[in-house]
Amino acid sequence: MKPYARLDLIGKGGTSRVYRVMNPQNEVYALKKVSLDRTDSESIQCYMNEIALLKRLRGNHRIIHLIDSEVRNVTAGGRGQLFLVMECGEIDLARLIQEQIHRPMNMVWVAYYWQQILQAVQVIHDEKIVHSDLKPANFVLVKGQLKLIDFGIANAIANDTTNIQRDQTVGTVNYMSPEAIEMPEGMRRLKVGRPSDVWSLGCILYQMVYGHPPFQHLNMMQKMKAIPDPSYMIEYPSRAQRVPAPPSSSPSPETEEKKPKEEEKDLSRPVRKEMIVTMRKCLTRNPKDRVIIPDLLEEEWLAMKERKPKESLKLKEDETVINAFYMRQLLQWSRPSVSFKN
Repeated sequence: MKPYARLDLIGKGGTSRVYRVMNPQNEVYALKKVSLDRTDSESIQCYMNEIALLKRLRGNHRIIHLIDSEVRNVTAGGRGQLFLVMECGEIDLARLIQEQIHRPMNMVWVAYYWQQILQAVQVIHDEKIVHSDLKPANFVLVKGQLKLIDFGIANAIANDTTNIQRDQTVGTVNYMSPEAIEMPEGMRRLKVGRPSDVWSLGCILYQMVYGHPPFQHLNMMQKMKAIPDPSYMIEYPSRAQRVPAPPSSSPSPETEEKKPKEEEKDLSRPVRKEMIVTMRKCLTRNPKDRVIIPDLLEEEWLAMKERKPKESLKLKEDETVINAFYMRQLLQWSRPSVSFKN
């Protein structure tokens, strides 16, 4: 692996650290260092699969680009270190959404990034990979383009089938699908496949629209019960409400008295019905009834298109459409015209 100058620490997990580094050409990358101490052979193989996947997808504009990789000092006992050098993202989607929390919901913003999210996940699904742990932090902006990162627990779909059997519960609870939740002893275990990722995507879209995932207000045990429970109704408000930004500094009582109180801005915005329909289709508890990503990519609202009029509704130059509002105006203001003949 080429030499890199370490700049700063930008992230860390249980066994890994991510640093911002620079190469001799002054190009900035992210270096992920994973400690393999006390790592079993299955986990090491998972890392190797991740490297192989990134190499296979190199050049795809929706997947983080792997620049370099190296495994050092690996022994039979599982000791050693893994180094991955990748593109360095400017900001992840979780922080991007957080920055929008104090602004009115922007449907163009949602549609723009939602399309890129779908395209990224479709790439791995085409490679017969189920991610199983999709959340906003898995997507980063690289030079303005949203890319998918972190395949640490990505799962290959065996034998060209659309589902795999999970051995244990994984995923972040706020975005976890009903079939990914551990079932009580004696109950049939559902299979986790591509539809599980679609559920997680629906939770992400919900958060982009409303500012929070659909089950965020529940505690851990309540979430584990509510997510797979078909009787628990997910709410889809017709307006997306935002939280006003806190004041930058606390004014003194004297200043507060002199300054006239400003009316609070209305940060709520209407949510298009088509967007709610999309969320509902993603957050369908039966995996077999869930929408698929290719169909999501074809939805009209994604490109902010208006519905095309049907052929039968095309009007001639001397014709018009009278809607309910127009009819009320006619009834209210029109007067009958009466002519008298001598």
